[in-house]
Amino acid sequence: MHVHDYDRLARIGMPEAVLCSAKSDAQLLVIIDDLVASDASCLLTRLSSAQYGALAPAVAAKLDYDQISQTAILGQALALRPGRVAIAAAGTSDQRVAAEVARTLTFSGIENEQFIDIGVAGLWRLEQRLDELRTFDVVIAVAGMDAALVSVLGGLVAAPIIAVPTSVGYGVAAGGTTALNSALASCAQGVTVVNIDNGFGAACAAVRLLGLVQVSNAESVDRT
Repeated sequence: MHVHDYDRLARIGMPEAVLCSAKSDAQLLVIIDDLVASDASCLLTRLSSAQYGALAPAVAAKLDYDQISQTAILGQALALRPGRVAIAAAGTSDQRVAAEVARTLTFSGIENEQFIDIGVAGLWRLEQRLDELRTFDVVIAVAGMDAALVSVLGGLVAAPIIAVPTSVGYGVAAGGTTALNSALASCAQGVTVVNIDNGFGAACAAVRLLGLVQVSNAESVDRT
C-alpha cells in the first residue's frame, strides 16, 4: 500500500510525485483515490497511454494528461516561483524526456521554455538561439548519442547546466550509456549530470537550485 508523503513539500519545497510505470491499474486507482480524497495536488510520471486509458472515465477526467511526456497533473500546479529554466534538446528524438522536464517544472511553478532540435549536428541552430538561452537562470541539456550538446553549452552559457543523457542512438549509443559517460566526462566546468532519461530528476535539481537563489535574495533583503 502506497502511503503518500503529504509533508514533503514543507520539508524540501517539492511534493512527492507518483512513478506509475511499475504500478498495476488497481494500485494506481487506490493512490489516485487517496490523493483526490485528500484534496492534494500531485504529479504522476511515466504514466503510459495504456495505463491512462485503463482508468475509469471519472478518474481520468480529474487528470491533466500529456501523452508526449507521459505525465499527468492532479489538482493545481504549485504557486509561481522566481526563476526561468531553458530546456535545450539536441533532437526531436529527445522530446519525450524534454517534455517530462517541462511538465515537472510547470507543475513546480517554474517558468520554462523548450528549445528542440538544437544539437551540434546542426550547430547553426544552436548559435541562433544562444542569446535567448543566456537569459535563463538554469539550462537543462537533454541529449542522446554522444551528448556533445552538454559540453558545448557548458562552454558557452554561464548559467548552471544540468545534463540529461537520453537513451537515443544507434549501436553503442543505444541505452544512453555513451551519452551518460560523455556528460560525466565533460571538459566543461561545473556541469551537473542526472541519470539516463531522468527528466523529472533534472527538473527537481533545477527547482532546488532556484530555491537557493530565492533564499539568498531574501537574506540579502533582510541584511539591508
